[in-house]
Amino acid sequence: MGKLFGTDGIRGEANRYPMMPEIAFGVGRAIAHLFKKEGHRASIIIGKDTRLSGYMLESSLQAGITSMGGYSYLVGVMPTPGIAFVTQSMRADAGIVISASHNPFQDNGLKIFGGDGYKLTDEKEEVIEDLILNNKLSDLMSTGQDIGKAFRPEGVNGRYIVFVKNTFPRNLSMEGMKIVLDTANGATYRVAPDTFHELGADVDVIHKTPNGININDQCGSQHTERLKARVLQTGAAIGLAFDGDGDRLIAIDEKGKEITGDQILIICANILKKEGKLKNDLLVSTVMSNLGLKVACKKYGFKHHASKVGDRYVLEDMLRMGSVIGGEEAGHMIFLRHHTTGDGIIAALQLVAAMLKEGKPLSELARMMDIYPQKLINVDVKSKPDIDKVPKLAAAIKQVEKELGEEGRVLVRYSGTQNMCRVMVEGPSDAVTEKYSRELADIVKSEIG
Repeated sequence: MGKLFGTDGIRGEANRYPMMPEIAFGVGRAIAHLFKKEGHRASIIIGKDTRLSGYMLESSLQAGITSMGGYSYLVGVMPTPGIAFVTQSMRADAGIVISASHNPFQDNGLKIFGGDGYKLTDEKEEVIEDLILNNKLSDLMSTGQDIGKAFRPEGVNGRYIVFVKNTFPRNLSMEGMKIVLDTANGATYRVAPDTFHELGADVDVIHKTPNGININDQCGSQHTERLKARVLQTGAAIGLAFDGDGDRLIAIDEKGKEITGDQILIICANILKKEGKLKNDLLVSTVMSNLGLKVACKKYGFKHHASKVGDRYVLEDMLRMGSVIGGEEAGHMIFLRHHTTGDGIIAALQLVAAMLKEGKPLSELARMMDIYPQKLINVDVKSKPDIDKVPKLAAAIKQVEKELGEEGRVLVRYSGTQNMCRVMVEGPSDAVTEKYSRELADIVKSEIG
């Protein structure tokens, strides 16, 4: 058995290691044990997205928690950031989300939050891994009256909707504003439409009928073609696409053009700067952000820091450096004044608020940041050796970097959640980025594919 935790919890194909019922049972036991104290049973929230395998894993987690004397609270389908909120709101010890985010339906995953609403530290994940993989819990299971219980609390969706609505300024109104939502047949399919309806918007929703296998299927933040068409067809002011577990947002402007996470960050950071709320004048993004983001930060008078890829690393750097806004080009955005984790609905509300405050259409606001030509190619790989130790690839990267000079950059890295190598090139033109990214991707394929 190998390592369980990756860059964002545990993830893999459902019913294959590590996403097996036995491992979920072990995670439930380990968390209940970790948060148990003298005279206190651990209380743990369990939520999920709409994947078919969610039922299987939910039951296994519940069994693991109750076998260690813990209380499990099953809240059903809810966005990942909703679980973080409910964990805090209900004063639970931990929250577990059953989701593989933007991955296809056959995958699943487990993300864990502490009672403070933040994802668990690497150290705590290592403790959980050790307890499970070294079978340290078998002799500690509860018996008799010490066995735990499971509950299904009511009204949890309503609590979360009130919470996210309160992040939208009370002096603004969406009344009469036409908005198209793509809920990816995922965890936001109920709460996102209800939130925007209650704020007065004229809401049109696509991909809102989950059946267990259509989550993220040609829809949501990864596939915006149908959302673009619907925005143009209905004359909407904006289209908002969430991913399967609701922690990402990609927007479509009124002209049917996709607006990236980088552009949304610039728009929202600039509003915070104008209002004197951009703490330490700092925006945090990742090394994957477009070069244009760095240029725009300088133009609008705030600093920029690039973290490692992954929303947990963005958050770590935000907390360390005292920033209130950060995120990823792919749509994870953290507004620390409102929440402890990335939340697609909160990000959407801040973006709509920015449009109303500025009195400008999204296409105009998006022009605040010029996007440098960028090409990203994902290559399936069998293994993940250190890139510097693959001589042909390392030499090719150096050569491309030399030829681009200051007019571009190269980033070759492995996915933290899939057997995939990401080859990203930015440069002065589409032709140049296409040429170099293809060359490097072909070398990745031949050397480690």
